[in-house]
Order: sequence, then C-alpha cells, then structure tokens
Amino acid sequence: MEHPVNNTRLICTLTGDTPEAMARQLAQAANTGCDTVEYRLDYLTPPPKPSDLPAILNAPGLDVIATCRPLREGGKFTGTETDRLAILQAAAEAGANFIDVEADVPETDRPDGTIISSRHDFETCPADLAEQVAEMEASSAAINKIAFTASNPADAFKAFDVIRESRKPTLALAMGEAGLPSRILAGKFGAFGTFAALADGLESAPGQPTITELRDLYRWDAINEDTELYGVIGCPVGHSMSPAIHNAAFTAAGINAAYVPLLIEPGAEDFNRFLDAVLARPQLNWRGLSVTIPHKHNAMDFVGQENCDPLAVRIGAINTITISPDGKVRGDNTDYAGAIDALCDTMEITREDLAGREVAVLGAGGAGRAIVAALTHYKAKTTIYNRTVSRGEELASEFGAAACGLDALATMQAEVVINCTPIGMHPKVDASPLENIPESVRVVFDTIYNPIRTKLLTAAGNANCLTVTGLDMFVNQAVAQFEIWTDQPAPSEVMRQVVLNRLNG
Repeated sequence: MEHPVNNTRLICTLTGDTPEAMARQLAQAANTGCDTVEYRLDYLTPPPKPSDLPAILNAPGLDVIATCRPLREGGKFTGTETDRLAILQAAAEAGANFIDVEADVPETDRPDGTIISSRHDFETCPADLAEQVAEMEASSAAINKIAFTASNPADAFKAFDVIRESRKPTLALAMGEAGLPSRILAGKFGAFGTFAALADGLESAPGQPTITELRDLYRWDAINEDTELYGVIGCPVGHSMSPAIHNAAFTAAGINAAYVPLLIEPGAEDFNRFLDAVLARPQLNWRGLSVTIPHKHNAMDFVGQENCDPLAVRIGAINTITISPDGKVRGDNTDYAGAIDALCDTMEITREDLAGREVAVLGAGGAGRAIVAALTHYKAKTTIYNRTVSRGEELASEFGAAACGLDALATMQAEVVINCTPIGMHPKVDASPLENIPESVRVVFDTIYNPIRTKLLTAAGNANCLTVTGLDMFVNQAVAQFEIWTDQPAPSEVMRQVVLNRLNG
C-alpha cells in the first residue's frame, strides 16, 4: 500500500574541510535520495574566497543551502563578520538557492537571495521559544529555522508546535538524542526540511541521523500527515532493535506508521512529562509505546492498574502502552506472553498444558519475575534458583513458587529449565549457568539472544533436549505488541529476520 510522500526537504549536510572533500561527499549524497544539500562553508580550511564559490557550489539536480556558521552559533568560522557575510553574498551570486543567516545579523547586512533566518541553542529548549519564533516571523527572511537542545522527547513536540503555528515555511529541530523524533517525523508536520548526515561521524549537529537511517530504518519516504506514531521508551535506547523490527513490520503489512526511539531519563517525572505531552496533542496520532528499562513500573503507575491486563498487574510492570484515538490508555505485558508462547510452541503444547510440569527458573530479576508469574498463573510447579536465596524466596512467596540456592541445581528434577540470568551473554559467551544438563531435563530455554546459541543451549542440544532461544522470546513479544496495536496478524518472519540480520552484523 503506497502513501503519498511529504514535501519536506531531505537535506544532506556536507562537512568536508576542502573543496575536493565536499565534492566527494556531494557525489555520494547524490545517490542517497536527498533533494537538497547544505554546504557548511565554515568547515572549509582555509575559508573559501568569494571567487571560489561558483566552483564549490556545483550540485546539478539538487537545491543548495549555503551556510557559514560563526562560533557564536556553534559553527567553525573564526574570521571577521565582514568576511563571513562576503562569503555568503558570493554564495548567493553563485546560485545557491538558500542562504542561511543567523537571526542576530541586522537585516541591512544580510546577503541577497532567499534567506533562512536561523537560531541555535546548544544548551536547552529556550523558555522564550514563542517570542523567538515571532521575531523570525516578523523579519523579511523567507524561511524560519530554529534549533534547540532537547532534554526529553516532549521537547520534539515543541518543534512540531512551532512548525504548525508558523506562517512561513519553518524548519524546527530539537537537537540531541532525546530530540531525534523531531528530525525523523519532520515530514508529518510539514516542516521545510530536516537535516541528515552523509554517514556516521559526519554530523554537523548533535543527534543528526544519517540519510540511510532516515530512509531505510525510519520510513522517511512513507511518512505523511496521516502517519500513526509508535516508539520505544528507554534509557539507554540507542541500542534498541525495536525501531528496525516494527518499522519493517509496518512496511510489510502496508500500514502507514512510523516507530521511533524515545530517550527518557530515569524517574517518573520525565516519563510522565512525555506521556502528558503525547496525550495533550491528539494531532500526533500516537497509538503505541514499547517500554523498557528503567520505565516499566513508571508505565504501570501512569496507565493505572485498572487499565492493565491482570497478569501484568501481578507482575507489577508493563512493557506495552496502547493509546486510542480518544486518548484512553491501556497497558499490557508482552514479555511474559513472548516467553510462555516460545516455550509452548517448542513443546507443542498449550499454555494450559503447563499445569503440573516441573520448571526450574534460574534468576530472580525482572525477566525471571515475569516468567515466574506466567508459569504459576498456568499452574506449573515452579522452583526459583538464585544466587541470593532470600531474593529468590521473596519472589517465590509472592507467586506461590519454591526457591533454592544455586547449590541445589545439581539435584534438580525439573522437566524444563529456563535461564533468566545474564550468564553466557555476549561478550562472556564461554560461561553457562549449568555445568551439566540433569537427566530429568527435556527442555532448556535461555532468555539470552546474543548469542542466539549460548553455551547452555549447545550443551542442551548435545543432551538431546528441546531448546528455546531468547530470539524466539524477543520476537514473540514484539509480535504480540504489533497485534495489540494493529488488531491484525504480524509479519512474524519479517520481524524475526530483522533481528537475525542485526545480530549477524
């Protein structure tokens, strides 16, 4: 299903330190699908002479923005203001389509041409944001540009507010990792453009993604005003595979949606600030959120236990929030569902068939808690083995399980073993929580997915046990989220292949 593309410019920033380096970057940029290039003339060493500009600004088929940013606005140009403005005037005369000029330059000193009036705040989101935008709106410049630093993804929404409320074409960006949604989703709100780097390491501002990431990972070419929004909340969140998984799923299913990373610092205050900002803006069309460490408990508190599935309430945490068009929120925990279904599918049984089966759970952390809650809910005879026995006993008493120390592993009589510890995770792949597989064990499940085949699973396979990987659990929980949000079957094989591709480098 094709969706009309947005009219927002995809601007590739060229940051070479010589004209030859910029020319090489331009040749690469022309193959990326960008429609506009920004020449950061302040990166050139030595600074260009006005007579050099016609040869430098040579980008057939692409529109050109000429920028020569001074130190006071986060740039590299250290010469005089007279020399800097002369460079920009020469750029205009050389045919640059747009000239970026800082808002504090008097209008009488600005070069000829189509002016982008720009402001930058590398410290914070300014309290007088509205006043700054109003000043730019009142100027003679053709286009507004304002960039500020985000402390929370809610600041990205302030950028969207600026775009929607401005009379002129406007480019508003929240810088930094927390502001990334403002760059990815600029096309949904009709921004003049968004900036992207040619490659990692060539960013001209904090939090700038690459063109390849915008187009291939975040579905830039499909985003429009009707696009529904989803994302993953966490801290850290940059490593998350969820954007790749869910965006690939939306593409395969023909759904007009985009999924973005949302860096939210620990604590309920920052979490609540973001959710409040989402619910205050129905125009965002935000429909779902994945929640990971450290916000799963904050998520349940915000949503309210009365709006969560009963087993999630017992676990005390949710990893999935669904937002209806009327602003109502619901919470689910697909971690336990992903684990239990991976186990049952491998054993070729139903969840109800777990009743009475002996299951050993290694570890009493967050993953162990969700799995223990699900196992006892389906009446499996569950024993928790944990290094700190008191912690295992505390979890066991809460869910009606048994608890032992790790020294009891050698005499266990379980049919199923589930490892919920990090033992054997990359890079310590030579470790295993079990020295030997007990004779009673028929199924071994390792919740680790990097590596997919841990030392524990290799030993279990050699002992002719059925094995369940953390990959199965990870994909299952994402599949469950997709189906909760969209009410349609998930393209599970596509999602699984994305994870495999990522794990394989």
